[in-house]
Amino acid sequence: MSALTPKEIVEALDKYIIGQDEAKKKVAIALRNRWRRHQLPDNLRDEVIPKNIIMIGPTGVGKTEIARRLSKLADAPFVKVEASKFTEVGYVGRDCESMIRELTEVGVTLIREEMKKEVEGQAKRNAEQRLLDLLIPPQPRPQRVFRPNDPSSGDEGPAPQPDPAEAHTREVILRKLRAGDLDEREVEVSVRESSTTPVMQVFSNAGLEEMGVNIQEMFGRFMPQRSKQRKVRVSEARQILEQEEMQNLIDMEAVTARAIERVENDGILFLDEIDKIAGRGAPGHGPDVSREGVQRDILPIVEGSTVMTKYGPVRTDHILFIAAGAFHISKVSDLIPELQGRFPIRVELSSLEAKDFERILLEPRNSLIKQYTAMLETEGVSVEFTDDAVRAIARICQRVNESAENIGARRLHTIMEYLLEDISFDAPARKGERIRIDAEEVGRRLADVAEDQDLSRYIL
Repeated sequence: MSALTPKEIVEALDKYIIGQDEAKKKVAIALRNRWRRHQLPDNLRDEVIPKNIIMIGPTGVGKTEIARRLSKLADAPFVKVEASKFTEVGYVGRDCESMIRELTEVGVTLIREEMKKEVEGQAKRNAEQRLLDLLIPPQPRPQRVFRPNDPSSGDEGPAPQPDPAEAHTREVILRKLRAGDLDEREVEVSVRESSTTPVMQVFSNAGLEEMGVNIQEMFGRFMPQRSKQRKVRVSEARQILEQEEMQNLIDMEAVTARAIERVENDGILFLDEIDKIAGRGAPGHGPDVSREGVQRDILPIVEGSTVMTKYGPVRTDHILFIAAGAFHISKVSDLIPELQGRFPIRVELSSLEAKDFERILLEPRNSLIKQYTAMLETEGVSVEFTDDAVRAIARICQRVNESAENIGARRLHTIMEYLLEDISFDAPARKGERIRIDAEEVGRRLADVAEDQDLSRYIL
């Protein structure tokens, strides 16, 4: 669990997300509270429940990105699900408990990768010894023959002493192997075959999800492990053997136990589009199955319950839930009161303006201008954006968002793609050129977008 202070968490989020200071502050406190809970004595730790957050704001202002970056800072299992997926087909929509099963899968993958790093050194050493055995087969031990009249025959006797010449040869080959001198040499390795058979395809994922069982894995345990001989280069054989040794060294029971503990105490579940399951507040129509019914299914999971997964039971009492929605048609008060009460922290994210778009284009580590510049440099084309060009792009982006649908920072992707379309198309033929884009060039290339933003709606 990351021990970053709230101020350090906000500074880390600032590297990727522009603005939304209030939302960053609230999620930073929520993350720090998880660390504080880990420092409490056992009798008090279970009593402290996470303060779930609901973020309200239009699309493209950074709701999802805040939650995703937060999970990376905490090195915690993180899953993003859309609440609308549970309502697409009414009664037979996705089981709400499947979100916890997905989170557990992510947790198992996360712990497995961590344990791979722990055993990586031992796996490499084991793989080297197996490669040496392939390159220099060890000398067979002499077999003792049993004779009826000789009571001592057949005994193992003392272990044979290693041959100094063979040990020296293996040492020389090992040095060459580590130096990469033997990478192009071919060896024959035994590779495990997958035991999947066509009969597995008759099962549907939708049914298996509700069961929490992987039928393919279950049948795989009954099928014998088969292997086949492959002739590969030493460099490829090393990777194959290292992966096999890692699998042999990793204890899956320990992985599962650690993963469930990590999910239960540090898991973050981002529930997007929660406004789509809010009722419209129309009196006299009774509960809406596809909206209010789903809210009632989600409620016990957020409140704290036990969900059965194929790895075992998972408690949801201390999972941090972050919900988000635009709420441009419905309101937070349209959610059922019990669910509202489980999200005590509410934060409104502001719409983005031209100054925000300008900062988004320049400041983040993964800003669009840095991405497009690096992409075109792979073709040998150097593109430079002037300050007035960036300001012009930001103004056009704000104008289009105001006159058409407001999709926030995602509009920048459309604008930038349209602006650099001709350059990207001709880039292979313009290798070595330096292209300077200023405000005049932006205005010329984006004139159609700025003037006729939404002609496509009239085209059949």
